[in-house]
Amino acid sequence: MADSSSTYQAGGSGDQPKKSIFPGYGRFKIALSTILTIKVILELAVTFGYPNALIDEIQGAGDSAILMVMVMEGRGQIHPTDISPLLSALEDTGHLGVATDVRTWSLEYLDLNTGERLMTNESLKLSGFGRFKIAVSKVLRKQTSLDLGSLFGYPKALIDEIRNAKDSALLMIMHMEERGQIHPTDISPLLTALRELGLQGVATDVEDRFKEHLRITGKMEAFIRELKETGRTLYDKIQPIPYIKDKLYSVDKVFIEVGIEHRVEQDNWKTLSSYYGIFSVAKGSSRIQIIEGDPGYGKSTLALQLVYDWCNEVSDSPFSRPDILICLNLRQLGGMESIAKAIKQFALPRDSSLKRHDVEQLINNRNINILVIFDAYDEYPDQHSVDNFVKEILEEKSLRHVDILLTTRSSCIPHAISSQTGRIRLTGFDEAAREKYVRKAVTGDDEEAVQKILEQFNMNPILGDICQAPLFSAMYAHLAHEENMPHEIRSVTEFFGHMITCFHNHAQNKLSESGKSIEHLQTHANIHAALDKIAFEALTGKMQQLVWDQTLFLRELGEDFYKLYVDVGILVEDEVYDIALGKVAQLKKVVRFYHKLFCEWYAAYHLIKCVKSFRSWFYNFTKNIDPYDLQFVLRFACGLDQAGGSKVVKLVRKKKDGARFAVLCALELKEGSHDIPTTVRGIVSSGINICRADSRLLQRSTIQLLELASQHKIPISQVSLVNSFSSVDPDSLPLVLHSGLCLPPLSTLQELEIWTELGRELTVDEWTGILNYTKRCQLLKKLWLIYCLLPWMDSFPASLDNVQVVWAPPTGIHYYLQSGRWQNERSGEILTRGAYDDLVTKFRERYSNYPWQLQRRAERE
Repeated sequence: MADSSSTYQAGGSGDQPKKSIFPGYGRFKIALSTILTIKVILELAVTFGYPNALIDEIQGAGDSAILMVMVMEGRGQIHPTDISPLLSALEDTGHLGVATDVRTWSLEYLDLNTGERLMTNESLKLSGFGRFKIAVSKVLRKQTSLDLGSLFGYPKALIDEIRNAKDSALLMIMHMEERGQIHPTDISPLLTALRELGLQGVATDVEDRFKEHLRITGKMEAFIRELKETGRTLYDKIQPIPYIKDKLYSVDKVFIEVGIEHRVEQDNWKTLSSYYGIFSVAKGSSRIQIIEGDPGYGKSTLALQLVYDWCNEVSDSPFSRPDILICLNLRQLGGMESIAKAIKQFALPRDSSLKRHDVEQLINNRNINILVIFDAYDEYPDQHSVDNFVKEILEEKSLRHVDILLTTRSSCIPHAISSQTGRIRLTGFDEAAREKYVRKAVTGDDEEAVQKILEQFNMNPILGDICQAPLFSAMYAHLAHEENMPHEIRSVTEFFGHMITCFHNHAQNKLSESGKSIEHLQTHANIHAALDKIAFEALTGKMQQLVWDQTLFLRELGEDFYKLYVDVGILVEDEVYDIALGKVAQLKKVVRFYHKLFCEWYAAYHLIKCVKSFRSWFYNFTKNIDPYDLQFVLRFACGLDQAGGSKVVKLVRKKKDGARFAVLCALELKEGSHDIPTTVRGIVSSGINICRADSRLLQRSTIQLLELASQHKIPISQVSLVNSFSSVDPDSLPLVLHSGLCLPPLSTLQELEIWTELGRELTVDEWTGILNYTKRCQLLKKLWLIYCLLPWMDSFPASLDNVQVVWAPPTGIHYYLQSGRWQNERSGEILTRGAYDDLVTKFRERYSNYPWQLQRRAERE
């Protein structure tokens, strides 16, 4: 048999078996399979997010370890040049000893330090080959494996090892791969050996499976190539200013990281240093992550940056690692019955050779890593429908093996998500990010121009807060660089109105320079009722439709008006490949607004018209809406018309949780309006919250409104600082928020609640500062300290005798300050120093792993 083997290995025709690209990789996998216990395997499978069916299959396998190694290889968690996903998972699950052994073997068998990445097609061959190997292992019987081992001339000790293995076929396959007898592109040595053993039926079965592997791999390579081709057309045409159409940017030339946080638990968010960490914070939980943020906060730009990272295989980006990345804009997918059709229509080139059933087969391949980005869920026409493919995916009823990123406004979180779904929040630009953008995308190395733009931002704190939204910041920076922009802006309505005026002025200047009349341009810029109505109906209809057939717009608006708004950049034309069911695909033109905010701007004009003309209509309208779904429509409406705006504020305030939103609307009313004091009185008569999650603009607007109430001697019933309190300024005594803004003493404030982060301990200085703050609030009747641990104090200021002070640590028991001592609300007993020390010990034990306590220990170490 040995002589036969050596003749065979020469292949009869003189060909040698194809060598492995990574000769030590097979030995590494065999070594790895020897130390993976069933406990380690199951914990790794859960950490990697394997479907339950796959975990059950691994657990029930003859040799779970070998199958687990093959599955990890197929899913890209081990790879000839990268085993970091496995090492991270072992460390996360506490198997440090196993991780050390794996790391040692990697140094012995693999070459992980070359810095070279496999080309995508080679990576795919490896991952698809894993599926083929698992399929073949179910065909090879133990005796067949032993006969092949003898035919290949394996040492007797190795044949005995295969004989005694729990799953002989899986182990045989790993050894054949190590010796080059099977390879992602060639299995002829195995086929020849099977036929030599007289196993024609097995050989035919294996050959058919291998041909299917090659066919799928070829289609997968085409799929990836075409996805990247389409992806480049998406990220290569960023237009910071709508009317500048001859200067388009690649997303990497304008992208600046915004503030980003991930939710640790309900109302507890932790800062991420980079978008690179989006999926690393969700290990072991849902494969779905939601990226939320206010309008203009860079959600879609971030999505395009992820596409860029993948298409260009950016070496340090985790988003270059998926085998497949698909980005779909949900505003285009109204009425779309399947994700395969959506991908075929919007994510592949028009001349793609792939059919819809090919796409379906490829995305259902569980052995490759797939990431799907659903962008702009808040613009998805079918978000309220009972049955759609996006809802099925979010409910994890389909494509459970696929990673999902969904972007949406914070006010439009899908109801279908589970409690395990990851939540990421974009918090906008700070001053440093704004400066980086100006330097990178606007001025380059022109230091004088940089300082000129930054000075305009800094001259007006309200403008700076408005420009926390990257969209506004970018537009203002570009416009300020091109022409003079006013910096005395007091509201978002003023800001947006100036931008729209700049767009139209640019078009009029171009036309007047050519000697043509601009009268019709001025008319269309100021009279746009038809566009207003279309925008309003689109946003308030049952199905939010934000993409229209071009012919509809031409018919409704007229050709001159339509052409102007396209030239100005407020409207944008797109070409889409329409695949009507059972019909030949056709190219058609559609039109949309440059950004949803522009649609909301024009819808606000129509809303004001209806408010002033049909009061009862508006009352019924507000009864049936969530103000946050239309927040910019309502805010713009308040800024566009004082009388109508006052009515909007009054009705919005009556909605559930409407007070905070009414603040934003009220601050859009122009200064000097006689309705402002009345409006303010109505808002502050109920509780006002200032939350850490609120934008700086909302926080500043709330503080302005509270100061206005105090100046007009209007009683403020209650202010709650929800996780937003940072410290107390010892000099001027305002309460300092985490945002850096300050809440000054309010003479008419009646009740103050300070809700801190769970696990937080206030210092003596902070507690004393709060008590001194209360002295400056002459009408204060009650002070609440909630969730925090207060320091022990032997005495309290006498001025607190007229203020009821309540301490509510997270123990379920409230303590009232009575004659300088804390009294238990239930028992009436005075809190002794010993009981307080016990409370401190239990508090620190319970919240030892919460961010504040972790930071406290780190600072002490």
